[in-house]
This record gives sequence, structure tokens and C-alpha cells, in this order.
Amino acid sequence: MKGKLVLSSLAAAFALAVAQPAMAQDAPENIKIGITTFTSGAASVFGVPAQAAAQMIVEDINAAGGILGAQVQLFFVDEGAGAEALTTEVRRLVQDEDVDVMMASISSGNCINLTPLMEDLEVLNILWDCGTQRIFEEEESTYNFRTQANATPEMMAALLYLLKTKPDFETIAVVNQDYAWGRDSWELFSAALKKLKPEVEIVAELFPRLGAPDFSAEISRLLATQPDVILSTSWGGDLDTFVQQANQRGLFNNSTFVLPLAESSIQRLGGVLPDGVIVGARGDHYFLHPETKDDEDMKVFVDKFREKTGAYPIYSVFHMAQAFAALQAAYDKAAEGNGGAFPDRAQVIAAMEGLEFKGYGRPLTIREDNQALEAQLMGVSRTVEGYDFPIIDDMMIFDAEGIMAPPGENSLEWIGTLDASFIETEASEYKHEE
Repeated sequence: MKGKLVLSSLAAAFALAVAQPAMAQDAPENIKIGITTFTSGAASVFGVPAQAAAQMIVEDINAAGGILGAQVQLFFVDEGAGAEALTTEVRRLVQDEDVDVMMASISSGNCINLTPLMEDLEVLNILWDCGTQRIFEEEESTYNFRTQANATPEMMAALLYLLKTKPDFETIAVVNQDYAWGRDSWELFSAALKKLKPEVEIVAELFPRLGAPDFSAEISRLLATQPDVILSTSWGGDLDTFVQQANQRGLFNNSTFVLPLAESSIQRLGGVLPDGVIVGARGDHYFLHPETKDDEDMKVFVDKFREKTGAYPIYSVFHMAQAFAALQAAYDKAAEGNGGAFPDRAQVIAAMEGLEFKGYGRPLTIREDNQALEAQLMGVSRTVEGYDFPIIDDMMIFDAEGIMAPPGENSLEWIGTLDASFIETEASEYKHEE
């Protein structure tokens, strides 16, 4: 696959750099990249590892000679500072620091606010993590590109896994954060559920505020209604707190939990997360990915990240690696189209269209609507020897094309065309350590 970035192998990257001396001669001193991530607040448990990954990746890139000879310089912005401060700081980075590239954001709400700004400022922006499908469905974009999936395939994969493995449920409830991601992801999931299994009764729709420290009221409601399935697409500290409090009050005893973002929480939760919970990885991101765990570059990346942080990489880390893989692939593609000379910003933006690249899962392609096609991994939590937290077992990996709206189509309208045959969507199946 063209543009594969072996971030963990300095020798390979250095060989590429020295093989292209003309590019190095033409290169500017720096490529400046601004990155928004949560470094404070409950979401920092998700954002700080991604920041650490970016620093580690860039250290490797720079040690190997940079991107086409240009050293990478990072500027971080804390999404936890609030929407107004975030917007002000992003504008400053573009206008005063003259960054070449922005990577924004984690929060779907922040992405919705920032993508129009990037169009106005005419700067390449890589949506490295946010999930809302609305970004490219509501407006066309010239400068914004997403290097991972959106909420539609993520929710369709979660629903398909549930329907394939626990098809006999009759009632469901949702507990989601009250902002763009929580509302949008539930709208997608529930719309598809009504098409594929219309007899299921929705017994509770609960939307606690983002960053809520106490879920007593929600848990009491769920204990009273006793739904067969409880869905939560919450993430970060909110998901950790909800799982801890739900476990303390025995909520897992009566309901099947579906937590499509729980891969990022299982290490922190440890034994608090029971076995048998349906979990997802927002893509096919998993340090024990059944197809790539034995690849040398994957093993080196995981080991280096553990040495740096003391933890295994989570999906925000893999999303960050994917964003840099795409960026380096775009610079390589643009330089190739520029006769080997270092490309300008417009050429790099043009190279993002139709880009093929690879992080540490399956290869990705950016579609004509600037949205990447990314496979989806789902499974269940399971306690095994060798780890002090549950691993993901009974895995299914779904290809992206079959579980997301085609370019130019609205996701909810596309979901409206589904019928029961959608449940038969094929997936690759894997057992832990097979």
C-alpha cells in the first residue's frame, strides 16, 4: 500500500530520507502542525495518550530526517479550555504561527465549530478523531479531510454485532453524553434498529451532561426498567465513571451492555468491566489486532508507547498515528507529482484526495467526499491470563464500504433504505490468540 508509514522503524524512515536528497534540499526548515486534543478535564484520559503518541511519532520522524527533509514542529491546543478559547487559539496558530496543517479535533462539537473556520482560513485540516457524520454530509469541503471513520459505520458495526450475537432482545435503553456525538450516534443506531428489528421497545433515552460526575439517577431508572440491552456511546472519563457506578449497583447483572467506544477504557477500568460486554474500537484499532499484532512495526510501536506512557495504546493513539501516516503519504504523493521537488500547501491538499495510506490496522482510502473508509472491529470483554484488564475476544471486523452511506448520501436517509438482509453483512471473525 502506497504511503504506509512505519513510524516505529527509524532505519526504514532514514533510508527513505537519504534516498531523496533533492527533496531535502528543497525542503523548508519546518512543517508546522497544530493539534487540538484534550489535555485537561475528564476527556484528558483519552486526549493525553494521543498527545504522547504525536510527540513520539514526531520524534521518530525528525530523527529520521523529517518529512521530505523538513523537521516537524508541533503546537498543541487544549480542547478542554472550551469552545471560545479553542477557536481563538486555533485562529492564532493559523494566522500568527502560520501552521502548515491543523489536526482537529476529538470532540464532535468542536469539529462542527472548527471545520467552517478551516475553510475560511484555507488551511489543511485533518479530522483525526471526531466522529459525527454531519461534517461532510451537510457541507462540501475543500480543506477538511477525515482520516478515520465517522459515526455511521461505527454504529452500524455495533448494531450488527449485537444482532448477530444477541438477536433475541426485546427492550433497549441508551445513556449518552448530551452533545453532538451522543445525540447523533443514538439517532443513527436507533434509526437502524427500527428498520432491522422494529419490535424492540426503547424503554429509556437518557442524556446526562458531558462531564457528569454522578449517574445515580440514570442507573436508578435503568434498574427500574430492566432493559435487555443498554447502549452507551460515551467515552473517556464519563464512560469510566458510568461503568464503575453501574457495576457497584449491579446493573450488569440484568442487561447486556453495548459500549462501542470501550476499547479506550478497558485498561483503566481493569476488573471493574465484567466479561461479556460488547465493546468497540472506533475503527479496527486494537493493540492485539488479530491481523496486525504480529507485524514488526506494530510490535515496536506498542512497545515504544508502553515504554513512554506505561500503558498499551488505545484507539485515540491509533487515530493519531493514522493522521500522521496520511499526512506523510500526502507529502510523498504531492512531491512525486511535483517532479520530486518539495510540494507547496496547495499540492499537499490536492494529494489528500483519493489518498491511500495505512496505520496499524487495515489500509484506508479517502473517498471523493474527503471521508476515509475504515474497517470496524467489535468484540466482547473477556478476562484472560496475562492481563490485569479484559481483552477483546470473539472479534468481528467489518469492511467499511458495506456499512456506511455512499458519498453524497445522508446517513439517516441511507439507513432508511435498509432491510433485514443488512443483518447478513459479512465480517471476518477471530478468537483471542487463535
